Amino acid sequence: MRKYVPKDNVQKKAYYTDRFHVVPRVPRAEVTDEHFASVVTALGEDVKEAYIEIGQLVVHIDPTCNFDVMKTLKETCGYTQCSEQSAVDYLAKDNEFELFWQLLNVTEAKRVRVVCRLANGAAIESIEPLYKSANFAEREMFDMFGIKVNNHPFLKRILMPDDWEGHPLLKTYPLHGDEFASWYEVDKIFGKEYRDIIGPENRDPAKIDIEDTKRFSRIGYEVPFGADYNADQEVEIEYSETVLVNYNKKSSKQLDERR
Repeated sequence: MRKYVPKDNVQKKAYYTDRFHVVPRVPRAEVTDEHFASVVTALGEDVKEAYIEIGQLVVHIDPTCNFDVMKTLKETCGYTQCSEQSAVDYLAKDNEFELFWQLLNVTEAKRVRVVCRLANGAAIESIEPLYKSANFAEREMFDMFGIKVNNHPFLKRILMPDDWEGHPLLKTYPLHGDEFASWYEVDKIFGKEYRDIIGPENRDPAKIDIEDTKRFSRIGYEVPFGADYNADQEVEIEYSETVLVNYNKKSSKQLDERR
């Protein structure tokens, strides 16, 4: 039986000292594994910091030597797969991005995470010649964060349209888009002269107005498009009779059993 815990004045207790809950940092351990130790030795002076985190090696490097580090990891240490590559926006705090690469050694079943800090406006060297999977990952990083990648074979947007303004994964980018995003489809399809006729795109799907008869339908209270809201106008719902349970009947054996 679960132990009883008194819950007196539970609403008055402060769960966190800050306004938001801060998740504790994942524990870090020293590099004691023989394989990981050999990886750190092979990288040499390019390693600024190394530790073990959740069973994998994390290596911090300088952004200017990312290609040489990746080449050593692939050709010398056996990390032949780059499974993930992206960035984190720390512009407001440090005016930097944190770039990371996730590498896998299939033979040893080991993983290495390479991390570096890149100043805002600086470029990183492409690792596409070493890992073909980095082609799309670097294009996505350019598209979503605006991070330029030197010597990429085809650096252009991959998710957003070519003429899109802004980078959606920056923390300064509005959750529902900016003014450009609200007018993009109207300007693209009809032209700016139709802005007053069509109006901006609604980019707030979380807002639901029960009295809005133009954008929402209410099951059981269907009304014509644009009609006045009437909560008393109830319409009987007709369900399909081809299912196992006939919901059109007010009472049935199946429904009684479920109840």
